[in-house]
Amino acid sequence: MINTLRLYEELTDTFGEGPARTLTRVIGSIYDDLQNTVTKEDFRELKQVVAELAQAQKRTEQRVEELAQAQKRTEQRVEELAQAQKRTEQRVEELAQAQKRTEERVEELAQAQKRTEQRVEELAQAQKRTEQRVEELAQAQKRTEEAVYHLSRRVDDTNRQLGGLAMTVGYTLENTAYVYLPDLLRTDYGLSCEGPLSRDYLTDLKGRDVEVNILGRGKLEGREVLIVGESKAQLGKNDVKDFLKRLSRLDTGGLTPFPVLVTHMISQRDVKTFAKSQGVAVYLSYQLQKPTP
Repeated sequence: MINTLRLYEELTDTFGEGPARTLTRVIGSIYDDLQNTVTKEDFRELKQVVAELAQAQKRTEQRVEELAQAQKRTEQRVEELAQAQKRTEQRVEELAQAQKRTEERVEELAQAQKRTEQRVEELAQAQKRTEQRVEELAQAQKRTEEAVYHLSRRVDDTNRQLGGLAMTVGYTLENTAYVYLPDLLRTDYGLSCEGPLSRDYLTDLKGRDVEVNILGRGKLEGREVLIVGESKAQLGKNDVKDFLKRLSRLDTGGLTPFPVLVTHMISQRDVKTFAKSQGVAVYLSYQLQKPTP
């Protein structure tokens, strides 16, 4: 005997009261019809079908819930689109106002362009006057360059004359030094010259020839030295430093150099004292002469 009450309660949990009442009535009717014709196996299959229907109903309800949630999200999206539409309309209004301002600005630019064209015409006239002035200046520049060229030729001639004069003065000073330095070096330093002094060449540390104004060998305190000197029209401390720097680059063949400078005048009071502190002998041109008997 089927328990319709229990079946009704179980179906109510799954389908609700209305459907459960209907299913209970149908199942009860079917049960009555099958009492004499349905086997237990058939009844078990029937129960399995009912169970499958119950699961299908449950999935349907789940799907309905999902659709309800989707509907809710759709309504939220529609609200968002409505707000976006409202913002779009506001933006369109702003763009319309901006377009109006742009048209006003275009009119202002048109007026400014007209003024610019007038100004360009004025500048073109001014440029024409400038080009005329530049042409005048170019002609004047040409005349100036010709005058400068002739003047530079005269300056070059003067420099050549001065250069020749400076060389003459230098050579004269050196030639005098060759004659009188040996006696002065012997008297002042006890240095005896081994042969005459002359203008000659040494090589630098890179093997290049370097002209030396005053060059010769000598003996000082029993050891051989190399007398190396220069002549200067006017001698200052920087000249002494430069001379020593050049001397340091020369190959003296292993001999100790004895540095000498001869000059017409000194540019500072203590030049001779400074040169002496650096080991350099200094003689003025007035010393390069025979002593008065």
